[in-house]
Amino acid sequence: MNDTRSISPSDLPSIGRGKDGVAAADTGPASDHFDGARFFNPGGSGPRGILDLLRWQLTERGESWPDACPSPFATDRPPRRVAGNTLRVSFAGHATFLIQGVGLNILTDPVWSERASPFSFMGPRRVNAPGIAFDDLPPIDVVLVSHGHYDHLDAATLARLWQRDRPHIVAPLGNDAAIRSHDPDIAVTTADWDDTVPLGNGVDAVLEPVHHWSARGLMDRNRALWCGFVLRGLGDGIFFTGDTGFDDGRPFRRIAGRHGAPGLALLPIGAYEPRWFMVDQHMNPADAVLAFGLLGARQALGYHWGTFRLTNEGAGRPAADLAAALAAEGIDPARFLAARPGQVWTSGATA
Repeated sequence: MNDTRSISPSDLPSIGRGKDGVAAADTGPASDHFDGARFFNPGGSGPRGILDLLRWQLTERGESWPDACPSPFATDRPPRRVAGNTLRVSFAGHATFLIQGVGLNILTDPVWSERASPFSFMGPRRVNAPGIAFDDLPPIDVVLVSHGHYDHLDAATLARLWQRDRPHIVAPLGNDAAIRSHDPDIAVTTADWDDTVPLGNGVDAVLEPVHHWSARGLMDRNRALWCGFVLRGLGDGIFFTGDTGFDDGRPFRRIAGRHGAPGLALLPIGAYEPRWFMVDQHMNPADAVLAFGLLGARQALGYHWGTFRLTNEGAGRPAADLAAALAAEGIDPARFLAARPGQVWTSGATA
C-alpha cells in the first residue's frame, strides 16, 4: 500500500479510458491491490460470478416494496454556507449527503436521476424524491465519488453539477472515464488508497480501502477502484464509507488506528439480502453496528436503504434491523440514526 501523500488535480493525470469508455486501469503500476489489469481486495473476496447471480435471481424471492415510500421529513432547503465549527449534514437519499461546514459544501455520491441504472426506462427506480431538490442545492464546492456502481456514480447528475458549479470532483482511480461519459470536459481528481486530496479551507479527503468491487458493464469488472473517504478538518472528522462488506472489521480498525475515532460515521445499512450473496460486498445493520463500535465514532447516520430496491429485504427492514442490532449491543438509538431523505443532522442534533 502506498504511503500517504497529498495531491491536487494538477498532480494526477487521468487514468485514461478505452474506446468503449471503460477505464484503462491497466495503464497504472501494479500494487498490493492492483494486478496490472484489475483492482482487488487484498486478503479479501472478489465479486460473485454469473452462476451465483443466476442462482439468486432464479431461486430467491424478495420482500415486496411499495410503489412509493415517502420520507416523513420535509424537503430540505439548505443554507448557502455554514461557517465556523458548526457541521450541518443533510440526507438527500441512498448514499447522497450534503455536508456543510467551514464554508465548504460537499456532496457524496450524488444521484438525482430517477433510476440507478444505465437506462432511463428500466432498472431500480426511486420510491421517494430526493431530500433536497436539485435547484435548492447551494453552490457545490466538492463532490466525492466512492466507486462506479450506478447507484453511486450517476454521470448525468455529475454533468449537471459540473455545468452549474464546476465543483472539485474526487474519485478513486479509473472512475474518471465514467464521470466524463456525459461531458468529456469535466475535471476529475483521481487518487489511490492512502492518498490525501486537499479540498480547501483546511479540509482534506483521505481515500481509505474498503471491501467492495466495481463495474458499469459486462467487460469492465474491477477496472476502476473503490474507496471510503475520511474528511479531516470538518468537525471532529467524518468517515463516509461508500459501499463495503464488513471484512472481519478490517476497514474500520484501520481507520480508527490511522485517524482516531471520527466524530461522525456515515455507514451503509441496506442492500444485504440474500446474505450468502451479499455478505462480502454489503454490510447488514448488525455489521454496521459492529463497525460503529470499532470506529469509536460518537454519532452515525445509516444510509443505502429505502430509496432504490437493489436486493431482497423490504424497504423498511434495514431500519427495523438497525434498531434491533443497537438494542442487542446496548447502544442508545439516538447515536445511530437510519437517515431518511430530508433529514438533517447538525452538530449532534437532528432537525
